[in-house]
Amino acid sequence: MTATISSPPTGQSTESANGNGQHFQAGSQEQSKASSMMLHADLNRMKAELDALMGRAESLTDADLDQAYQDLILKFSTLRHAARGVANQARRKLVRSVDMSSDYVRDKPMQSMMVAAGVGMLLGILIGRR
Repeated sequence: MTATISSPPTGQSTESANGNGQHFQAGSQEQSKASSMMLHADLNRMKAELDALMGRAESLTDADLDQAYQDLILKFSTLRHAARGVANQARRKLVRSVDMSSDYVRDKPMQSMMVAAGVGMLLGILIGRR
């Protein structure tokens, strides 16, 4: 029983700055989505392999069962590593977004207050209609 479980692409993309001095990573959204999709596909493939193994487990020898166990442990480890990579990517994206928001509020406090007041008023109107 051999199957390849791929890890998410690490893709060293370059960072560039826009006119406000804020940084963004080119293609990070597509890379993140592709990584998540690959992880999901790998999980589905592993589930199918495990189901197939369970279906034929009674006919396997002890050596075959030991080999299947070792293969599963290796695949679980690989998937765990891939999941951590996706989680770290999401964490970095969140931190970058929070930093950009904080910088915007610091740079344009009046505009930020007006937007917050407008959003608050809109929510108040929508909630008040119930």
